[in-house]
Amino acid sequence: MKKITLKLATEKDIPIFIELEKSIGNLRTYSNMTDEKETRDEFKKNIVHLIQYGNEIVGSVEYEIKSLDHTYISGLLINPKFQGKGIGRDAMKQVLDKIKCFKRIDLVTHPDNVPALNLYKSLGFVFESRIENYFGDGEPRVRLVKTG
Repeated sequence: MKKITLKLATEKDIPIFIELEKSIGNLRTYSNMTDEKETRDEFKKNIVHLIQYGNEIVGSVEYEIKSLDHTYISGLLINPKFQGKGIGRDAMKQVLDKIKCFKRIDLVTHPDNVPALNLYKSLGFVFESRIENYFGDGEPRVRLVKTG
């Protein structure tokens, strides 16, 4: 398998990020971000990495530092054409290595997103709670947490 690299994104990368979000389509299990203003706000409060596989940008992963001991992983996206190759796992391992100094790392995902749930659980995340209508889209999310 090709090695992936994480490229720190800047506001210049917003069009690429939006195209990645559009590649997912309109799924009830993923609340994609295709509005430019919303994306700019996301880039201001998060550390965003584009995931490069070979010569292609195939996904993104972002996190927000909430406090000195808490980081929230706010997104992981892999273009469907590249899913199932271990890219998401490798990207998450790299991010978790970058943020390993935080005592609490959490994230949310849709309870029906079984591949994501399996990935996060395999990386040491455990179920904490279920939140109804988390993003205002009428869909629930589950909060998973990794403490260390």
